[in-house]
Amino acid sequence: MSVFPSALPEPDITPLRGGPVLRWGVLAPGRIAGAFVWALHQHTDQRVHAVASREPERARSFAATYGISRVHGSYEQLVADPDIDIVYVASPHSGHKAQALLAIAAGKHVLVEKPFALNAAEAREIAQAARAAGVFAMEAMWTRFLPQTVLIDRLLRDGVLGDPRLVVADFGVRFDFEPEGRIFSPALGGGALLDLAVYPLWFAHFVLGPPAQVLATGVLAKTGVDGQTALVLTTDSGAQALVHTSLFVDTPNEAAISGTLARLQVESRFIAPGGFTLSSPHGEKRLRWSDSSALSGSGGLAYQATAAARHIAEGLTESPLHPLARSIAVLETIDAARRQVGYVS
Repeated sequence: MSVFPSALPEPDITPLRGGPVLRWGVLAPGRIAGAFVWALHQHTDQRVHAVASREPERARSFAATYGISRVHGSYEQLVADPDIDIVYVASPHSGHKAQALLAIAAGKHVLVEKPFALNAAEAREIAQAARAAGVFAMEAMWTRFLPQTVLIDRLLRDGVLGDPRLVVADFGVRFDFEPEGRIFSPALGGGALLDLAVYPLWFAHFVLGPPAQVLATGVLAKTGVDGQTALVLTTDSGAQALVHTSLFVDTPNEAAISGTLARLQVESRFIAPGGFTLSSPHGEKRLRWSDSSALSGSGGLAYQATAAARHIAEGLTESPLHPLARSIAVLETIDAARRQVGYVS
C-alpha cells in the first residue's frame, strides 16, 4: 500500500518562453480566438501573423485589436500563406472539419478548437487527413496542458490515488435563449454536450480511459439541441464517471477523483488554472496544491500553444498528452449521449 505523500511535487510543464516559436494564422476570429491570441502574445513567444474571416471588416478589426500584421480576404488565402506554420481553427463547431481539412490540404499544422469536430466520424476524417499529410493536428483541449492537470497525471501514474474508481465532473452555464446563436442552433452544432460537456467527459476519459457503457438522460432545448444531460460512464473494470452539463443553469464546475488510496478534488473552475486538494481515504490528511504562476483564467490557453510548438519541433504529428484517439473517443461518447437524449444532427 502506498504511503500518503508528505508533500506534492511541482509539475513538469513546458516553459512558456524560450522554446521553439511558430508563426500562427487564425481562421474565424471571435471571442474564443481573441482570448487565445491575447494569451499567446501576453505570456509566450508565439506570434500570430495573419487572420482571415468571411467578414473582412471583422478580420481587420481583430487584427488591429491584437496587433496582427496581415489580414487575408479568404480562408484559402490564409492557408496558402508561406509565412504561416500552423492554423488555429476557431469557428463554430459546424466549421471545424471543413476548415481543418482546408489547412491540412495546404500542408499546414492545425490546432482545432474543442470539440475537435461535430462527431466522431468527422474527427476520424480530420485525423486521417493529417496523418496522410504528415502534419501535426490537435484539439485545443487547453485544460490538459495546465500545471494542475500535468501534476494530476503524475499522481495517477505514480499510483498515489491507488485504483481510481469514481470520477465526478460537471460543467453548466446558464445562457440566454438565442435560437440563432451558436449555443442553441442545430445548424451550428449547438447543445451542452458538444460545447460544455466535452470538458468533464474529457476529464473522465483522461482518468479512466474510454467507457464500455454510456448511459445518458436529458432534456432538449426549444430548438431541439441537448439542453441538459446527466451521464454515467462505466469502464470494463467497473470504474465509473458521473458527468452532468447544462445550458439552463450554472453548476459548480468541479471535478473529483476517488481512488482506493486517496481522493483528489479539483477546485472550481476545474477547466482553468487553479488548484486541487489531495485527501487520504478518511480525510485525516490533506495536501493542497495551488497554481503559483501569474496566469489565471484564459491566460492558461498559452500552455497548449507552447506544447504544440514543442511537439512540432520534435517532429511529432500529434500530442502524446492529448492524442487524436482521445479526441475521437470523447466524441464517440458524446455521439452515444446525443442519440440517447434524442438529439442527432
